Amino acid sequence: MSDPVYNFGAGPAMLPAPVMQRIQRELLDFRGMGVSIIEISHRSKEFEALLSECDALIRELAQLPENYEILYTHGGAQMQFAAVPLNLLGLKAARKAVYSETGHFSRLANEEAKRYGNIVIAASSKDSKYDHIPTFTRAMVDDDASYAFITSNNTIFGTQYRAYPDMADMPLVVDATSDIFSRVTDFSKTGLVFAGLQKNLGVAGTALVIVRKDLIGKPLERTPSLLDYAVYQKNHSMPNTINTFAVYAMWLILQWMKELGGIPAIEKLNAQKAATLYDTIDALDFYKGTAQKAHRSWMNVTFVCPTEELNALFLKEALANGLYALKGHRVVGGIRASIYNPMPLAGCRKLAEFMKEFARKYG
Repeated sequence: MSDPVYNFGAGPAMLPAPVMQRIQRELLDFRGMGVSIIEISHRSKEFEALLSECDALIRELAQLPENYEILYTHGGAQMQFAAVPLNLLGLKAARKAVYSETGHFSRLANEEAKRYGNIVIAASSKDSKYDHIPTFTRAMVDDDASYAFITSNNTIFGTQYRAYPDMADMPLVVDATSDIFSRVTDFSKTGLVFAGLQKNLGVAGTALVIVRKDLIGKPLERTPSLLDYAVYQKNHSMPNTINTFAVYAMWLILQWMKELGGIPAIEKLNAQKAATLYDTIDALDFYKGTAQKAHRSWMNVTFVCPTEELNALFLKEALANGLYALKGHRVVGGIRASIYNPMPLAGCRKLAEFMKEFARKYG
């Protein structure tokens, strides 16, 4: 397209243009088979090879230690709100876990976990409308807990952990749905990381789970087989029919990431993208960011105009200028620019220029 539309939607989110174009080219003929990826058997040797290639790409890009298992599970990230406690609470007799509540999805995660054990909220930014990341340290986690839990990036409120808390000997579980592979991460400091694919890794409905192998194999008695990590481990993530198209799209995105220079190059680009928008917000006496500066997200930039009427007009004029899906979540309102890995720097620059012109016209 001569005038591209930049999709700032929070999820399902945009895919890289080269990936979309390749999907279009290959949709009717996967690897010369004469049939589509969406109709071949998940048990075929061709799909098994594709899945193994995803494993290898993830290990390479993430510099993943060998003592971590890669699983592809049903249900997206929210299914993991149940799967995590079902699989990990049984690691210790107390069946306890400690959570940091930093937004809507971390609250949903701890509420779901309460069905299965003793869940302690040790840190929360609820009282300030989740505008920052509260302090969360190993000293705040009881020794009889099975794990500590954080949500690394909060899509609704626009906050993000700049670094994961050091939990030392305590397994750290990270819901990284909205910032997985957006920056260099030392996975050896975590026990389990999970992410829905629909923001940085493809299409909705499937989740990636990266889990330390010694944490697998002690599920609670009530755990359904399709939520048991050991079942996925034993069957190369295919105890039943996997979402073959989601895996295929992820495989293409992982290749695209590698071609860009891997996660270090993506981290550098994401920093530029975020700075482009935050510098614009801070330079103008018109917009107000909704997250505290020290805790701003690189993935979801949230801000408001001076009035609700101007928020509505901003969204209308932005859409007319090819800037799509900028409406903030109903809980926060205002504007939200989701700038996951696939968003090009050009999209952020175009939005920044629009913001400057809008403030000039109506400020």
